[in-house]
Amino acid sequence: MLKELSIRRGREAGPLPSPRRRISPHPNALAFDVRAALFALLGKDLTQIHGLGPYLALKLIAECGDDLSAWSSAKHFTSWLCLAPSNRISGGKVLSSRTRRSGSRAAALLRLAAVTIGRADTALGAFYRRLSARIGKANAVTATARKIAVLSYNAVRHGMEYVDPGASFYETRYRARVIDNLNRRAKAFGFVLQPKGADTGHPRFLGIGQSQALERRPLL
Repeated sequence: MLKELSIRRGREAGPLPSPRRRISPHPNALAFDVRAALFALLGKDLTQIHGLGPYLALKLIAECGDDLSAWSSAKHFTSWLCLAPSNRISGGKVLSSRTRRSGSRAAALLRLAAVTIGRADTALGAFYRRLSARIGKANAVTATARKIAVLSYNAVRHGMEYVDPGASFYETRYRARVIDNLNRRAKAFGFVLQPKGADTGHPRFLGIGQSQALERRPLL
């Protein structure tokens, strides 16, 4: 079936990229190379996305299809999967932003993929751990599943390649974003945020009521 669909679609696929990790033999493995068959059908290797193995990717394509043009954008796709927040707004105030309940098997597969990358040393794994510590595991699974859905949509619909920047890149970008927010808040109160010292690299607030080493520097 996959071979017939590949011929019918007529997508040009280059050489199959090397697997992201060594795939261990499965006791109930199919009689053909699932990863190669999906690559011939889609023209992209979905298993390069962390959390998506060959069999999970095959089930995902079976649920959503190989032509995602029915959804004009990734936002529409994640909304169909009930992975996007459903904002309830009244009087300009957000009352609730919970996701809608859904029995979608595709959404369940993406949630399963999100759980498997929780301990991975990747950008998606760091994203999951950061959200899990802040908003809880259940919400972190939903948010990570949505991110995987967006990556899958862009790969199948637009042919975008997935390149993992690594967990350290995500942590560095997160730290820079937190420092920028602290700088804005300090500036709003008339203070300047400066590094404590070259040896530690931790920021500190310069203000009144500190030790003599701290001096106030009002903004003009």
